[in-house]
Amino acid sequence: MASLRPPVSRHTFIRGAPYLRSSQRRWAQVHDVRFLATHPEPNRVIDKYREKLDRKVKEEGLKDVDELKEVYKEKIQSLRKTASIAPTASTSPFSAPPPPPKQPEPEPESEPKTTTQTTSAPEPSKPPPSIIPLSAILNLPKALLLPPTEISYLWRLRHASNPNSLSATIPSETYATIASTAQKHPHFILPLPRPGRGAEIHFLQWTFPTPNTSTVLFTHLAEYKLRGEYAQPHTTVTHHLDMSEEKGIVLLQGNVVEGRGVSVEEGKWLLMCLQKFYGSVGLDAEEKERRRRLLEMFSEGHGDFRVEELVEEAEKIT
Repeated sequence: MASLRPPVSRHTFIRGAPYLRSSQRRWAQVHDVRFLATHPEPNRVIDKYREKLDRKVKEEGLKDVDELKEVYKEKIQSLRKTASIAPTASTSPFSAPPPPPKQPEPEPESEPKTTTQTTSAPEPSKPPPSIIPLSAILNLPKALLLPPTEISYLWRLRHASNPNSLSATIPSETYATIASTAQKHPHFILPLPRPGRGAEIHFLQWTFPTPNTSTVLFTHLAEYKLRGEYAQPHTTVTHHLDMSEEKGIVLLQGNVVEGRGVSVEEGKWLLMCLQKFYGSVGLDAEEKERRRRLLEMFSEGHGDFRVEELVEEAEKIT
């Protein structure tokens, strides 16, 4: 049995031969190909600029390139140090990242928060740039000293020089009825009679930009369908409520844009038609109900709304 052991141990060393064979390759060298490809030898750089270096050697009166390198040794080292320094905030073309936001410090529990805080009084609402306030048109302190009849006369006289302007004075009670209906039905259509061509439909929309002003924009319905909110109105109307409480009147100011297919007289007719549908002043109960029903059906998009019925009702306005 003892004679069989040497072959077993020899077999064990033979199976371990691959490990021994792999260890015999430890003399092999590995080269970084990327380094060789991207870092040329110094001699290649010198060969590339040989002509310039020889010219510089002659200009300096030196023997060869090695002596030239020795002369400029300090300058070369200085440039290398400068190139190795990271750019600072002043030299970098990129702005430094913003600092992280500071975390709010928790208030000590021993000091309870007070419920009363001092707040500044809210600023009065300013009209949009397109809305001219009444104070920019009239001297309100002086105008409020006059009776309503004289204010109405001066208001009309103020706009008489503009042939495309619209102006009127509305009793505060009448305007309150119109505005209340307008807030419920801010959009509507009105027919404009055209002799021999039936009626042309116009779209109107109310806005209330400030507590003291309201506006109405009239636009051709065809253009509004085509351009939506970008459609250009042909007539604009502004109501000024600055004197409503003290004098009981609302001043109306409007303008008909020239060259948009509507004359000043037609703009006045649309304005009168609006007041008849929204104000229902001087109408009997049956007429009020018919016009109220037309406004409601249009606002709700009701299928029973008929333009023919609207035209018929508008023809009764004189």
